[in-house]
Formats: sequence, C-alpha cells, structure tokens
Amino acid sequence: MDHRGSRSREGVGVRSNRLWIGLVVALLVGSSVAAIPGAVSAQQATQSVVGEPDITFSTASGSVTAGTASELAVSITNRGEVYRTGPPGYEDQVTTARAMTLRFKDGNVPIDVKSGEVAAGSVPIGSTSQTVPITVAENTDPGTYKIPIEYEYLYTRAVEYNANGVVDRTEYTRTKTGSITVRVEEDARFEVIETNGTAQVGDTSDVSVTLENTGTQTAHSATVVASSQSGAMRFDAGSPNASAYIGEWAPDETRTVTYDVGLAPEASVREYTVGLTVNYEDSDGIPQQSGSLTAGIDTLPEQSFALSNVESTLRVGQDGQICGTVRNDGPDPVRNVKLTLGESAFVPRSGSYAVGDLDIGETATFQFTVAVPRSADPVPQQIDVTTTYRTDEDNRDRSMTDPIQVEIAERRDALTARAIDARFAAGESGELGVEVTNQRDVELRDVQVNLTLTEPLDSDFRTTVIPSLGAGETSTVTFDLEVDGGAPASQFPATVGIEYVGPDGDRETARPSTITVTVTEAGGEDLSIELVVLAVLVVLVAVGAWWFYGH
Repeated sequence: MDHRGSRSREGVGVRSNRLWIGLVVALLVGSSVAAIPGAVSAQQATQSVVGEPDITFSTASGSVTAGTASELAVSITNRGEVYRTGPPGYEDQVTTARAMTLRFKDGNVPIDVKSGEVAAGSVPIGSTSQTVPITVAENTDPGTYKIPIEYEYLYTRAVEYNANGVVDRTEYTRTKTGSITVRVEEDARFEVIETNGTAQVGDTSDVSVTLENTGTQTAHSATVVASSQSGAMRFDAGSPNASAYIGEWAPDETRTVTYDVGLAPEASVREYTVGLTVNYEDSDGIPQQSGSLTAGIDTLPEQSFALSNVESTLRVGQDGQICGTVRNDGPDPVRNVKLTLGESAFVPRSGSYAVGDLDIGETATFQFTVAVPRSADPVPQQIDVTTTYRTDEDNRDRSMTDPIQVEIAERRDALTARAIDARFAAGESGELGVEVTNQRDVELRDVQVNLTLTEPLDSDFRTTVIPSLGAGETSTVTFDLEVDGGAPASQFPATVGIEYVGPDGDRETARPSTITVTVTEAGGEDLSIELVVLAVLVVLVAVGAWWFYGH
C-alpha cells in the first residue's frame, strides 16, 4: 500500500499570529481578557472530519461461456468510511475516490480483458459501472475465475475547519488491489471440422460443412444458420441465408450439414467465406446462440462447352440438317450430355440429340433435322443450343446455352416439270410428254402429276402417278392431247400441278409449273424446219443427178 500524504499549510501563519496577539493582550489587560473567555474560545476552536473511500468490485454481467467474446460490466461500489463525523459536505469529501484508474491483471486466467487502463473518474459513495471487452479462451474449463484489479485513486483523508470555514485538508494517493470473480458456465460450444465440396461459377453445387460440439452440454433443437459474405454467392433459391436443422447435439458429437450453394456467372474464381451460427436451447430451455464461425468454400470455373464446325443443308420450304461438333472444355467430366434446339422460326423434326458422356477435352458430333417454313428468309439465322449434362457429384441436370449460326439457302422446288414433243397442228390429236425431276436429296413417293388445260386444248386423262422418284431422278409421263380444229397458230399455256409424299410420310404440294404447247395451222402450212430442210435436200439431189447424167 502506498501512502503519499501532504498537509495543507493554509491558515497556519494566521493561527500563530493570533496566538501571539492573545498572549500580548493577556499581559496588557489582565483580567479584562479573562472576562470574555467564551468569545476567544469560539474564534479559535478547530474541528475535523476524518474518513476514506471503501472500494469493492463485482460483475453485473452474469456468467460467460468459453470460446466467446463479450462485454463484461464491472460494478464499482464505494461504501466509504467516516471515522470522525461532521458536515455532510465534508464527509463527502473524505469518502470520495477521485481520478480513479483500473488495471486488470489477467495474466494467470484464461480470460483476456482487452481494455488496458480504465479511467473511472470520481467515485462517491454508491455504485457506478464500467464496461470492458473480454474474450474467453476456447479451451477454458467451466468454473469461477478471479481477476485481480489494481486500482489507484486520490482522496482527502481529513478536513479541518472552524467557524470561518476550512482551514486544512490532508490528501493521499492510494494504490490498492481488488478483484472480480467471473464464472465460466458449462455450455455447448461448436467448431468447424471440415468443408467438403466446391462451388462452381454460374452453377449451383452441394457443399457440406462438418461441425463438432466441443462444449460440455447438449444443445437442444439446434439449427445451423449459414450466411453468405459475398453478393456473388447465394443459397437455395437465391437467398443470402440458409438454415439446416440438427435437433439434439451432444458433447463431442459431430454433425454434417449440406447447403445448395450458387455462384453468379460473373463471380470470380476464389475462396468464398460462409458465416455459421448455431441457434439452440440449453438444458433449461433458454434460447442460446453460439459465437460466429466461418467456413471457406473453394470454387471452380464455370463449366463450358464449345460448339464448332457447324454446317447446315437448310433451304427455304424444305427439311434440312444442322450438323456440328461439341467439345467439353471442363473443368469437370460430364455425363448424359444432351443438346436441345431453342425456339426459332424452324420446326424441329428432332429437337434434341443425345451425345452421351464427355471427358474433359473430348468431342462428339451432333445432327438436327428441321423444317424451314416457306415464309422464311434465305439469310443466316442464329439458333440457341442448350447443353444439358450431369456431373459425377450428383444426378441433378445442369445446363448452359450457346448460340450457333446456320445458313439458309433459297427456296428450291422439290419437283419440276418440263414439256417435250409439245407441237401440235390445229385439229390434231396426240401425246404430250412431260419430264418430272426430283430436286431433293431424298426419295419422294406417290408423285401425282395433274395437267390443267384451257381452250383450244383438251384431254380425256389429266392425272397420272409416278410411284417413286429417287434423289435427282427424272421420269417422263404422257397425256393424250386434242387441239380444236379452229385453233389459230399460236402458243398456249398448260399448268402441271404435282403432289408427293416426303420421307416423313406427309403429303405435300409442289409449286405448279407452266409449260407451253405450240399449235400450227391445219394442213401443215406451218412446216417444221425439219421438213423444209428435207425438201431442200431432195431438190439438191435431183439437180445433182440431172447435171451428172445429162452431161
């Protein structure tokens, strides 16, 4: 204990002077002074008030738990000791601790007070409180722990006064040691043991976290709440938080919780942090909450596929194929890969293509058959292709979509018709030949050819059927034709309509073809070039024979 005191010399000289004056007066006036002893006594009477602070410490925060950080409320109580009483104001002076400072000596206890020196100020009789931050070591055993407190303050030991007021004060600075008792209670405590699984950019993945109850009590109705620490990471249906119910959780027992973790497509490839909190009830049914725990989650780049070597045989108004190659660019091998065409102006004949399994870097070919409407434009078109797949981690379908560009050729009729031997004289009857050509790359069946005529042309049989036409094949059909005798020499149109059955079994109609029938005058006046040439040759032969034999 350190006592450093000093007496105030206030009024000492005055008191000495008064004494000498009194002696002189007594000698000079003698009995006259003795006649007023009460007045002199009253002027010179000095009294004092003596006391000191009486400081004790306690905690008002209740018990704490191991492995936590919290605020500890320290109650400072001053009961004060008055050894010689006097006016209340002077008693307050001798019992007040002024400029008090506290230092917590926590070196020998598993409780760390993180405040340094605490300035408590003036502490009169009564109680005041100071809050200090503490941490309790994770491995702290339940029980009570005494933390010494070294405290120092300034106080007035005595106040001397008379009828005229204070004549002297005695002050000391005192350093003493007290203590507080902190109770660490038995409780449930939790620790992250390991994390399994990785989150993938642009996808959702199952990530499991294993925790252990390292405390001494069972946690009842326990729930582990996970909180994302990044805007790029979400749980379940896009929520920043997710919870998993555990129930009863005994000491030394480990439990594993699994969360559906999703990373946005723009997320960076790095380790992400998840905050974990265990909410539970203690043995008395009182809700409790663990301290904050953290778990790190590793990430993988976004799964990607490359679509290349895309070619098409698409043509306006007919079926065609889209072919190409798909490559798994990783980072995982994938199973059950399937490609699906997105919505477009085309009508898929086979809207999906099963590729199978693809290792990292492995490729496979694909092919789609689509029908291009007649209303489509013969320009390049962009079509979305969705790649659906599964990884080795689970059996959940995952997907991603990439666009491809395909060329569309101009419309080409499936079948064309061209007339042969289409010259008739007025009043003549004969056969009109028509060549029908399949311009498709597939076989066409049940090709029905219909002839439509107008006056002066007529026919008794205007329909014929070709059973089959292979790709690029040409077949000739004939129709009987009659020309009215009064028909003028001219050219007359005839229409050839064609229906057919395609490879898919649907009956379709080709665009009509127009052919020309040439009609000459009756009697052959309109000689053909062949007849004229033949007549000229006959004449030349006759003239040559006459010249040879006649000479």
